[in-house]
Amino acid sequence: MVEASATQGFPDEHQRIGLDTNVFIYFLEDHPRYRAWCASLFDRIERGRNPAVTSTVTLLELLVQPYREHKEELAQKIFALTTTYPTLEWVPLSVTLADRAADLRARYRLSTPDAIQLATAIGRKAARFYGNDRNLRRVQEIECVIIGDLT
Repeated sequence: MVEASATQGFPDEHQRIGLDTNVFIYFLEDHPRYRAWCASLFDRIERGRNPAVTSTVTLLELLVQPYREHKEELAQKIFALTTTYPTLEWVPLSVTLADRAADLRARYRLSTPDAIQLATAIGRKAARFYGNDRNLRRVQEIECVIIGDLT
């Protein structure tokens, strides 16, 4: 399997991007297929080349497995790592965001977490949303980049 190009699919300099949970998982777990591409994306975020936004639902999803396995130390490491990026904005669920997510979920038949993530990115005026769920292609309000298509 060929790894994604180091820059294929990246946003333009200084474009705000939205991130789905699976992008974090691929980065944190050093995924064999997506590791290089995700590491480059997070490097861009860390260097301030692209501000990023994600819902606090991402943190919830990232921490489930460590807590399920009673790995509190791993949970704390994930929490510390993911919350220290200076240009990564964590957006809590609000009534307005829930309303927009419900509308997206109804129109595009998305899962609740995907609808929340997309509503977050759209609400924060992200130019692109990065994920790996092919159902995201149906969404018209934001450009969705499917990481699996980059390889």
